[in-house]
Amino acid sequence: MEVTMKSKNIELSKAFRDYAEKKVLKLQRFFEGDSVNAQVVVSAEKGLQIAEVTIQVNGLLLRGEEKTGDMYASIDGAVDKIERQIRKYKTKINRRLRQTGARIVEAEFSPGIADLEERHEEARIVKTKRFAMKPMSTQEAVMQMELLGHDFFVFFNSDTDEVNVVYRRRDGNYGLIEPEF
Repeated sequence: MEVTMKSKNIELSKAFRDYAEKKVLKLQRFFEGDSVNAQVVVSAEKGLQIAEVTIQVNGLLLRGEEKTGDMYASIDGAVDKIERQIRKYKTKINRRLRQTGARIVEAEFSPGIADLEERHEEARIVKTKRFAMKPMSTQEAVMQMELLGHDFFVFFNSDTDEVNVVYRRRDGNYGLIEPEF
């Protein structure tokens, strides 16, 4: 497993880097011989120590994030979240990893239209993300959304050959957005 460490607004000690790498490398045991990449991003904001761990294995992304007052506790929490995801979705992940496909990258979007109207500013796109969309079922898209910890996920629906969005509703259920022409 290749581990990449990045930091924002904080200087990382050698001891912490070694600790974080050791914790993340323990996740390798879940992925027998597969090509696995891990990215650890640590930052400090308003007294909180934030650790984000993203594991990429054969096009599948697993993501854990934790915010605490202690950086060591944050890295422990993020790794624990990924372990829980792996245990919860073990069968589905194994089925998915047997297939080879395009790389999926999480997307970020600019603030909502209502926020922009309140501020009376012109819309300004500050970041653009591009990602390959592997055809998948709606159930696979929901699983990928949950693994990333997002509230929505954009995907290419293998059943309809269209770009769709799945999202988590406030009542805990899921919704599907399909284009209408």
